[in-house]
Amino acid sequence: MDYATLLVDRRDGVDWVTLNRPHALNAITVQMVADLSDYFGRLFHDSITRVVVLRGAGKAFCAGLDIKARLDINDRAEGGHEAAPFAGGYGFQGFLADVYLRMRRAPQPIVSLIHGPACGGGFSFALASDIRLAGETARMNAAYIRIGLSACDMGCSYFLPRLVGGSVAAELMLTGRFLGAQRALALGLVAEVVPDDQLEAAAGPWIEDLLHASPMGLRMTKEGLNLAIDAPSLEAAMAIENRNQLLTSASPDFREGMAAFLEKRRPDYSAG
Repeated sequence: MDYATLLVDRRDGVDWVTLNRPHALNAITVQMVADLSDYFGRLFHDSITRVVVLRGAGKAFCAGLDIKARLDINDRAEGGHEAAPFAGGYGFQGFLADVYLRMRRAPQPIVSLIHGPACGGGFSFALASDIRLAGETARMNAAYIRIGLSACDMGCSYFLPRLVGGSVAAELMLTGRFLGAQRALALGLVAEVVPDDQLEAAAGPWIEDLLHASPMGLRMTKEGLNLAIDAPSLEAAMAIENRNQLLTSASPDFREGMAAFLEKRRPDYSAG
């Protein structure tokens, strides 16, 4: 896949996706939204990619919206895309918002490696991921409220309270204050904090653990967790669990997983 604002490096079932506008701190343009929309949209039917790692080139994860580009209403982003796409009638708002829906709909776990600024829409890229690792320079905030908008944007009002609780979400969203790496770790928002230059290495053990699961088991766990978070009752959540276990137990990978456990070896799953 050849994108104008993304680098996609496929390695043994893992896609390393790099936001690649380092000269602008990987700020979001129409072209970047088009690239991300295409990439994450393809994942739903991708049987090869098992894990996605999302990161930023240069000094930042993603500084949020490229405001300079958006202020020029006649501007066209890289690649010839209109600055204000129709996007279901919501223009650029709906165009970008759909990326986060596609991230959550993607069956593959997404691991974000966050360093430097992760602001506004960039913060929401991290929130929409499944596992977050932070470099020591990571600084995250709901920047929307600092430019005259509501902080309830790009899924932030949905993701953040579920990840850190309503009180901390209110603090961060009402003020737009920055959240540093160490406090993010204390809140459980990120799983680990390491020096920036060790982020890729730190992702290795997490990826190894994710690949230790069967392809179907991994995908159905992400789907089941997404559904359980908003389940109306225990019975509804357990109905999804029962479905998942019946489907995965009928797969050859279940027999291979059991055999590998008993033989104390790494499973060799047949599915891609």
